[in-house]
Amino acid sequence: MSAASIFCRTMEIRLATGIDMQDITTELNALIAESGIDSGMLNAAMTGSTGSLTTIEYEPGVIEDLKRAINAMAPPDAVYEHEKAWHDGNGHSHVQAAIIGPSLVLPVRRGGLCLGTWQQVVAINHDNRARRRTLEVTITGQSE
Repeated sequence: MSAASIFCRTMEIRLATGIDMQDITTELNALIAESGIDSGMLNAAMTGSTGSLTTIEYEPGVIEDLKRAINAMAPPDAVYEHEKAWHDGNGHSHVQAAIIGPSLVLPVRRGGLCLGTWQQVVAINHDNRARRRTLEVTITGQSE
């Protein structure tokens, strides 16, 4: 058995005006391959207060369903105290991102993400403008 390793990388992704989603599963698996870690954990955290990470079946129907659900939880046209202070139109973006959360921890097995057959990792921009998002990725584990 080899010693534990820690591998850190920063990823940049561009997302359109929210709610916009991008499947980042392939990019995360590429980082796992680069790390040489076969078994462990991947932690991905999006910096910023109007973006989030989650897993879904990344297909058009589920994407639209999730967008609808997110907007139902924190509607863009609701009254937000943030708006009263800043008048920037993105109070809903902060609430939506907080509900979903900025990070994920996922198992790494056999040199890749351990996900269900129809499960992908997605980055989401909730902001009312396009954003370049930064993801901090840390992979810990062992190589066989």
